[in-house]
Amino acid sequence: MTQLEQLRAGLSRAGLDGAWLSSPANIRLLSGFSSGADAKLLVTPGGVTLYTDARYEVQAGEETRLPSFIARPPATLEHAAAQVDGLRLGFEADHLTVAALDELRTYWPGTTLEPLGTLLRDIRTVKDAAEIEAIRDAQVLADQVFAEVRPLIRAGVRELDIALEIELRLRRAGAASAFDIIVASGPRGAMPHGVASERVIEDGDLVTVDMGARLRGYNSDMTRTVAVGEPGEDLRRVYRAVLEAEEAAVQAVRPGVRAADLDTLARDILTGHGLGEAFAHSLGHGIGLEVHEAPGLRSLHQPSPDVLQAGMVITIEPGAYLPGVGGVRIEDLVLVTEDGYEVLSHSEKERL
Repeated sequence: MTQLEQLRAGLSRAGLDGAWLSSPANIRLLSGFSSGADAKLLVTPGGVTLYTDARYEVQAGEETRLPSFIARPPATLEHAAAQVDGLRLGFEADHLTVAALDELRTYWPGTTLEPLGTLLRDIRTVKDAAEIEAIRDAQVLADQVFAEVRPLIRAGVRELDIALEIELRLRRAGAASAFDIIVASGPRGAMPHGVASERVIEDGDLVTVDMGARLRGYNSDMTRTVAVGEPGEDLRRVYRAVLEAEEAAVQAVRPGVRAADLDTLARDILTGHGLGEAFAHSLGHGIGLEVHEAPGLRSLHQPSPDVLQAGMVITIEPGAYLPGVGGVRIEDLVLVTEDGYEVLSHSEKERL
């Protein structure tokens, strides 16, 4: 069943006739159009229409087989009005402003508008074969680039220089960086989102590199913490604890496992090493058209209700962050298979 067929089935179960979609990721999923920030998608019993403006007329013709209507609002809403009159239409509450919703109600007075809830989230959580192939290819490229850049991570080099090399090599390969590249060395390793700075890497540092590639619209995500010279034993101890937690959580991945239980497993291991309070975020997240999507892997502060299913692609990324000292994060990209898991990230993990 295609994603569009899944959407129609879900709409029917919810008592809805169609949907007005504004999320760029969902527009790309259902249409193939890659500039969804400047587009909308209308799904009705009579068909599916992509709405965008004249800047994208050629692009829409190349990227999607769906019929397109090229105009700017309010002409788009006026065009859709005849198709949606009398219908119950779902909208994405997370991606539609109050002002935009009021505008829909003004132009479509005969249409009942209701939030879609988690319908599209649920459809995107389990990837089809083409999506898995795109994510796999993105990660193959990320592994290749990391291998090329790893020898450059040495004392005397700025964090920014490493990040720029990663981004440049991704661009040359026809991809883009999936997110702002994190290169956090020495004490800056205590910052989970320590994007690259002008700090010069020093001998004895641990350096955390969090990177991903975006290829054909799909993202990869991987973190490695590497040693420059000879880090002290305290940092080595933290590294070994995080590696133990990461590998144990990966090995526990299989269909039917509660996502929150994976987080608990890794968190308990770090707690046993006296690092429970240093693990400042959830264990991981789903990935696909967006870097962070369902399922969520957390056990604290609103535990994740998600249960792993074959076809999900998730990250496993425990970390430990010690202000003023440094930090460690190790992250793998993992496909949930019918009988277990497949690790998609193959960059070497150091043994300290």
